[in-house]
Amino acid sequence: MLVAFSVAPSGAGDSDSVSEAVAAAVKVVRESGLPHETTSMFTTIEGEWDEVMDVVKRATEAASAGAPRTSLVLKADIRPGHTGQLSAKVRRVEEHLREQ
Repeated sequence: MLVAFSVAPSGAGDSDSVSEAVAAAVKVVRESGLPHETTSMFTTIEGEWDEVMDVVKRATEAASAGAPRTSLVLKADIRPGHTGQLSAKVRRVEEHLREQ
């Protein structure tokens, strides 16, 4: 499965930047060993249901440290029997673009 998620704490400190908290969440994802990609809006990870959700939970907890409230947005592509979709889905779109 692929899970794209965005996590942001709120209500802590005077800054409107959440980059430090997001970095803490991304660190958890990177240390998980699961295939992943971070963009400006989401981090996408690939793996089995339980392992992906465990990483999302731990990443959310890391980003939430010191904040009274946290927002989590999550989108999942659940496709049993398929792996390597983090890059394969993009590759298929690129192939269609080359044909046009």
